[in-house]
Amino acid sequence: MAYSSKTGKRPNEYASKSSHSHIINDSSVQQFLANCDMPKHAEEIDFSEDHVYFHFTPPRDNPINHIIAVDGGYTEVIVQPEFPSATIGFFQIGALIFSIDDLENLDVQPFINPSDISKLKNIQRLKLTIPIKNIVIQGEPTLTSSVRRSLYDFFRQDIEDETLIDTLRWFIFQEFGSQKLTWNLSSCPVCEHSNIELSKKSMSNQHTFGCPYCDSEIFLTDVFRLHEAIDDELGAGGVLGYITTTLEQIVFVHLIRIMLKTKPDLLKHVLLIKDGPLAFFGQTANMHIPMRGLITFLLNSKDLFMAGLEKSGPFVEHAHEIYDIIDNGSILLLNNEYIYKYVMPGIADPKRPYGSTTYYSNKLIFKTRSGSIYVVSVPTTDILPFPHEADLQNLPVILTNIEKLKCDMYDNALLPVALANKLVSLSNHPSSRILQKFATQSIH
Repeated sequence: MAYSSKTGKRPNEYASKSSHSHIINDSSVQQFLANCDMPKHAEEIDFSEDHVYFHFTPPRDNPINHIIAVDGGYTEVIVQPEFPSATIGFFQIGALIFSIDDLENLDVQPFINPSDISKLKNIQRLKLTIPIKNIVIQGEPTLTSSVRRSLYDFFRQDIEDETLIDTLRWFIFQEFGSQKLTWNLSSCPVCEHSNIELSKKSMSNQHTFGCPYCDSEIFLTDVFRLHEAIDDELGAGGVLGYITTTLEQIVFVHLIRIMLKTKPDLLKHVLLIKDGPLAFFGQTANMHIPMRGLITFLLNSKDLFMAGLEKSGPFVEHAHEIYDIIDNGSILLLNNEYIYKYVMPGIADPKRPYGSTTYYSNKLIFKTRSGSIYVVSVPTTDILPFPHEADLQNLPVILTNIEKLKCDMYDNALLPVALANKLVSLSNHPSSRILQKFATQSIH
C-alpha cells in the first residue's frame, strides 16, 4: 500500500506503472489462469442434455384470492463520525397484502383511482434497531450482548396480540407436527462452550435457558447464531444481511402460524412471495432444517403456495443470457448438473447438491407467455439434485399468479415485490441523513 500525505508538505506515493509486467510474465500466474473456468455463454448451452425444459400449462382454476409479499431493508447510520466512530442499524420489514380481484379490476379501468391503488398498499411494517459498532445498550456489557438483547426484545413485542418469540418457539420445536423436545445450539454466546442442548422443558416463560457450563442466560433468538459473527471491536456489520433475510422468512412463518390457528383453509387461497430465494444463509443457515419440516407438514397435510423471486445474482444473469434461446411460456428446472455446468463454475457433487445446507426449495427459470423472465424458487419436501415437475407441488398455480403480477415499473418486476420494496426500503438520501440526525439527537 502506498503512502499518502497527511500534512500536504510531502507528495503522495503513487503506484508503479510498470510492475504489472512481473505478473504478466510469471509462469505460475499464467498456469493459474489457464486452469480457470468461467460461466458459459448462451451459444454453449445444450438443452438436449438431461435437463428438464418444458412448456407452461396454466391450471383450469386459480384458487388464489390473496397475495402476501414480504420484503425488508436496512440502513447503517453513523451517529458519531469522530473517533471513536459509532454506528447503529435501522431495519424495516414489511408484509404487503392485497387481493387478486383488486389487481384484476385495475386492468379493466381506463383510469386508475388513487383509492384503488391504495388497496394494493395494505402493509404492516415491523421496525428493529440494533447497535453495529462502538455502541452498547445500557446495562449490557458488550456489543455482542447488546445485539442479542435488541433482537430478543424485538421478538417479544406484541403484534396484534401475538409475538414473534411464540412463533419462533412453535417453529424451532416443530409444535405444528411431531414435536421436537430439544435444539442443539452450536455455542454458548457467553462462554463459547460448544454443543449446548436447549431443552423445551427447561425453557422459562420468558423463552430463555441457562447455560449448563457458565449459567449465563441464553435467549431463544440465539438459535440464529448471530453472536458467532459479531466482533466487539470490529462490529456487527457482517450480520445485517443475515438478519434481514431471516426476519423476512420468520414473518412468513408467523403468518402461516396465525392462519393455521385462526382459519386453516385460508392457506389454500393465499400466495406467499418473498423477495429473494427461499433459503437461509451464513450463520442462520441451520434454519432451513425446521423450515423444511414446516414445508413438509403443510404440503402433506394442508396446502401451501409459496415462491421466492430473485432480482439479482448469477442465476438472474444466467436467465438473461439464455433469454433469446428459450420460448415464451416455458420453464427450465435447474438441476445440480446444470447449475454447476452453466451457472456456478465448479464440479457437481451428487452427495452435496447445490444449496443442500441453505435452501428448502428448488430453482427454476420461468419465461412468461408475454416474455418476462423470472428466477423462481419453489419449496420442496426434500433435497432434490434432479427435480422434476411433479416434485414442485402447486407449480402451475404459483406460476399463473406470478404471470398475473407483472409490473412495468422495472425490468421483469412483480407488482407486490416492487411495492413492498418501495414501502420498506431505506434510501441513502434522504432517509439515511434523517435517521442519522434522529439517532444522534436521541442517544444521550
